[in-house]
Amino acid sequence: MSSAHRCFLEGVDRLPTVRPDGDSVRPVVLDSWRRSRKSGVDPDGLGDAVGIGDLELQRYRANHPTALIRPIVRKLLVEDAAEAGLLVAISDAGGRLLWVEGDSKVKDRALAMNFVEGADWSEERVGTNAPGTALALDHHVQIFGAEHFSRVVHEWSCSAAPVHDPRDGRIIGAIDITGGPRVAAPEVLSLIRATVLAAESELRLLMLDSPQPLAPPAARLQVLGSNRPTLTRGGEPIRLSQRHAEILLLLAEYPEGLSADHLAMLLDESELDPVTVRAEMSRVRKMLGANGLGSRPYRLLLDLDTDVAEVRRALARGDTSAAVRAYPGPILPRSLAPGIDELRAELRGRLRAALLTAGDRRLLARWTGSVDGRDDIAAWTAYLSSLDRRSSMYAQVEAQLRLLDRKLGN
Repeated sequence: MSSAHRCFLEGVDRLPTVRPDGDSVRPVVLDSWRRSRKSGVDPDGLGDAVGIGDLELQRYRANHPTALIRPIVRKLLVEDAAEAGLLVAISDAGGRLLWVEGDSKVKDRALAMNFVEGADWSEERVGTNAPGTALALDHHVQIFGAEHFSRVVHEWSCSAAPVHDPRDGRIIGAIDITGGPRVAAPEVLSLIRATVLAAESELRLLMLDSPQPLAPPAARLQVLGSNRPTLTRGGEPIRLSQRHAEILLLLAEYPEGLSADHLAMLLDESELDPVTVRAEMSRVRKMLGANGLGSRPYRLLLDLDTDVAEVRRALARGDTSAAVRAYPGPILPRSLAPGIDELRAELRGRLRAALLTAGDRRLLARWTGSVDGRDDIAAWTAYLSSLDRRSSMYAQVEAQLRLLDRKLGN
């Protein structure tokens, strides 16, 4: 296998893929090598240094859904792995190692390849490896010795499988066993798969007691109201330009992805030059990180929540009061982008319809006092209908309606 790996790195891409016992390459491995090379992974590198502080990692792990399955993983894998000279790792959906447990001497050896808690072991970062490739394929996988893209990892073998949210099938992480040649045994992969099934069953039971989402969003975008748009990642707010806020919101609204031409059309009626769009996307990629943005088409690879989605969720469950509280004002009010204007009108229309249907006096008072509702005759009329004719507020609202009638020429 090492000779096949060397040939591949030297540019010989047509390698034998038939014999599993000879110096040949399995198709799953060859495909992963090609992806690794395309991602620019250095086969002689050690991967990136841990890009997250100890305190931040602790907070992230504590709030991550894989924390719920860690007791099962420890019970089914970790105790036996420590005795067998192996390591058990749990990663998030992006390939970051959250926990690495097992034999202490093996953990010390693994430092040499940066297989440590907090390190990014996604396929895009370190090349072919079991947890990273399992996440890339959404399928269990074993990687043996020189099948790893990085030469530093050729002394190791690993078996891993992704873990899913039982509710919607979304990947939330991966479980991995790493060690020497004994990890290559088929029963190790069977053990991993059985542990994943047990973990997902536990998550399903936990969901019966709590309707809350398992996975907190990796980032949150705020675009409502007159304040400057903000992206929050890891608890740190990032102030955005209007253009970058427009791009992120449109990507969140189109999870299937957008071509450069389609994105240009949504951003500018005269259609931006695709070269300009690609330059902007390069800046957005730097902001989101290497694993945050896909291309061809452009699409988000991280879980981005938005305050727009929060309003929609409240409306969907019939909680008009929560929707109004979550709505400080229009979407990016200074934006002239056609795609944003359409989203702005859609959200305002849905919220307004819910308010008129509910007929709640307090909510109508808040709406008619806002930028969106101050000239809304239908809302003022509904507000008036909710008031006692004998109250002083009735007379004030009635006077405001007369003013609006004259102002709007009705």
